[in-house]
Amino acid sequence: MAENGEEKLLAVARHIAKTLGQNDTMADDILQIFSNFDGRFSREKLSEKMVDDNHPRGCAALERAVNSLDRQISQYVALDHPIWAHTADSSAFLDAIDDLIRTMRDWEPMAADKSVSACLVRADDLMHQAMFRVGDEFRSLMDRGAESFELNRSNHESTGNLSFDSDDDNEENEDGLLHNGADLDHQIPVAQPVTDYDIVIDALPSGTVSDLHEIAKRMVAAGFVKECSHVYSTCRREFLEESISRLGLQKLSIDEVQKMPWQELEDEIERWIKAANVALRILFPSERRLCDRVFFGFSSAADLSFMEVCRGSTIQLLNFADAVAIGSRAPDRLFKVLDVFETLRDLMPEFDSVFSDQYCLVLRNEAVTIWKRLGEAIRGIFMELENLIRRDPAKAAVPGGGLHPITRYVMNYLRAACRSRQTLEQVFDESNAVVPSNKLDDRRASSSSMSVQMAWIMELLESNLEMKSKIYRDSALCSVFMMNNGRYIVQKVKDSELESLIGDDWIRKHNAKVRQYCTNYQRSSWNKIIGTLKLDNSSLASNAIAKSMKEKIKSFNTQFEDVCKTQSSWIVFDEQLREEMRISVSRLLLPAYRNFIGRLQCMPEIGRNTDRLIRYNPEDIEARINE
Repeated sequence: MAENGEEKLLAVARHIAKTLGQNDTMADDILQIFSNFDGRFSREKLSEKMVDDNHPRGCAALERAVNSLDRQISQYVALDHPIWAHTADSSAFLDAIDDLIRTMRDWEPMAADKSVSACLVRADDLMHQAMFRVGDEFRSLMDRGAESFELNRSNHESTGNLSFDSDDDNEENEDGLLHNGADLDHQIPVAQPVTDYDIVIDALPSGTVSDLHEIAKRMVAAGFVKECSHVYSTCRREFLEESISRLGLQKLSIDEVQKMPWQELEDEIERWIKAANVALRILFPSERRLCDRVFFGFSSAADLSFMEVCRGSTIQLLNFADAVAIGSRAPDRLFKVLDVFETLRDLMPEFDSVFSDQYCLVLRNEAVTIWKRLGEAIRGIFMELENLIRRDPAKAAVPGGGLHPITRYVMNYLRAACRSRQTLEQVFDESNAVVPSNKLDDRRASSSSMSVQMAWIMELLESNLEMKSKIYRDSALCSVFMMNNGRYIVQKVKDSELESLIGDDWIRKHNAKVRQYCTNYQRSSWNKIIGTLKLDNSSLASNAIAKSMKEKIKSFNTQFEDVCKTQSSWIVFDEQLREEMRISVSRLLLPAYRNFIGRLQCMPEIGRNTDRLIRYNPEDIEARINE
């Protein structure tokens, strides 16, 4: 009954307004009087019937609402000072925007009516004005918030203050450099390195974040998602790029990186490694957190904004790594390329977690692509090392059969490379390249790709050394050369990760090679000399035997002198090997020499001439060998 009575009362009020109102404005005024007189005569209830009946006065209600909102919003749009400087102004402005959004949404179903459509066009224009101003306020809040953060950070009042030193007495000056100690006037400013990446920066005060969220909520509701995202990302992108620039990393194109002198590029790689770690472990996660707070409840807007903020800086970091990957394959670049590869590999979990949304998928995929390209570069560098060994010409012989520079270079190179064994094993195991069949000869099927690669390079080195050994005309010196270089190769293998990588069988095999070179040296140098000391057991007359032995001792003296003179300039770099060779030669030569001169001294045909014929006693022979 009460509901029916109220409906009749509303109907009477509508009839009075319709009868007495000579025009729409007068009818609206009458409705306003009823509304002020009694709460039951609300504007919405009085206008409801007219709207439902598609009465022209329904559009009048919309026009009144738009006019009222226009007056409210326009006064804030025209302000020459920030609206968010006063809480009352910002709240009223947001309420007006809420009313405008609600009005447009409620009347949108009736947009087919021309009069309603015209009012909605006005409302839409008003919305654009409001959004333009609120976008400016959004930008202004972010700028002021960032300035406030920087000021608080320098005064140790912000949670975003980064101190990477564990001491409590560190203080920070206006340049952001940490000083250790209370008396700053006498301290040298020292920038502390980042040692802990488990940090999240609150880049804006919480009050500012709350205000930004309220603005973003209205802009998203009004359909201005991209505009809001653009304003946000522009401001934060500038902050992020400046932060990375402060880490010392230059903004370089791929072409500029490739043209950079290697020494400068090495320094730039060090800066890149630090910047990449700080960006992926601190800056990007902090931006992700801020984005999620500002656009809370609007995941798509948050993802889009975050991608726009970080895209430029991420591409800068990835382009640098890409320039390193597609650059020169010179072997001396291996270790810095490994540093870049390992940095990017270690940051892959951060790429996956920070860039997990659909908008950032392209960045995540690009990071994986460049990381794999760095692996290809590393394999390419080893191929270039192989080519370097193959192409190294046999020019002048190394004096004294000593260690060839290429042996020292290659073995020290491989030894240093094995310090990154885990990384190299990963690189070679992921290679899709087919290993040449000759690389697999005499190797276990279970050998890792890296062990095959290392053994193959050393085989190439040995082949190159054998070619170089042919320069020596003296076969004994040729053996000394191969012995020296073979010994050096084995030693470098045993003193590094190479030993466990290629195994004991390889070492035993190559030790046997070194012993064979040593045997070849003895045969070439000393067997002929020892042959002159061979006693003649034939049935010749004693005079003939004496004459033969005189000739033999003379020949021995001459040959021994020549060998000692010639080999005094030869080199056996390894002290243990040198001593082993001396002992071996002495054991071979001295027994035969003692036996020979003993027989010579017992021959009566020689008589007193033995002292003149025997130039060296056994002790002299041993001394000369030891020299």
